[in-house]
Amino acid sequence: MRRDRLTVMPDAALIVGAGDGLGTAIARRFAREGLHVVAARRRGDLAPLVDRIRSDGGQATARHTDARDERQVAELVRSVEAEIGPLAACVFNVGGNVRFGIAETTPRVYRKVWEMCAFAGFLVGREAACVMRPRARGTILFTGASASVRGQAGFAAFAGGKHALRALAQSMSRELGPEGIHVAHVIIDGLVENEATSRLFPEAYRARGPDGLVRPEDAAEAFWHLHAQPRTVWTSEMDLRPFKEPW
Repeated sequence: MRRDRLTVMPDAALIVGAGDGLGTAIARRFAREGLHVVAARRRGDLAPLVDRIRSDGGQATARHTDARDERQVAELVRSVEAEIGPLAACVFNVGGNVRFGIAETTPRVYRKVWEMCAFAGFLVGREAACVMRPRARGTILFTGASASVRGQAGFAAFAGGKHALRALAQSMSRELGPEGIHVAHVIIDGLVENEATSRLFPEAYRARGPDGLVRPEDAAEAFWHLHAQPRTVWTSEMDLRPFKEPW
């Protein structure tokens, strides 16, 4: 009796917020391990990242999605499962780091930052959990910041959003861990080496020097480590900072 050959779809890694230095590094790190990376962001050119992953021998697909929109997030996850492969890892790496004094923080600014940092994280995390649950496996990682654990002057909106994202990760970890889904929160406690950070914090960026900044490629190793951890030693929160960063 003849049996048709089945096409085995590779595991997929969805990186939401793949446009900055850290998101790009995470995408490339997961692709090196054989996962088909789906790089997603709201706008901007993702072609250079996809081309680089492919030139390195990996698999990658670009998707433009507003992570604050429930319908778009649900369709993104559905398309990954249907067209790419089972979602094995989901990294939520959306930022929202803006500086406004409290008197200058309008309701529109606060709401937008909260939507980017917290609400979008909820939507992405929920949709990822829904498809991972039946398989009882998968990893959901959230990128935090110094603002996840302490507010600073001028960053009330960002701290509020990142605190909420951390609470979301803690709740999801406790709920989904016993079901075989690893949820972890990664606190980036330091300035990340990229153009956006250099523009936002020019003096501190110069003062830190090259070895006092978070190198995206080094941080990406930590994200992969969390995904690869045996379930007997899962980490629910990890903080990363340069050796000279005060804390």
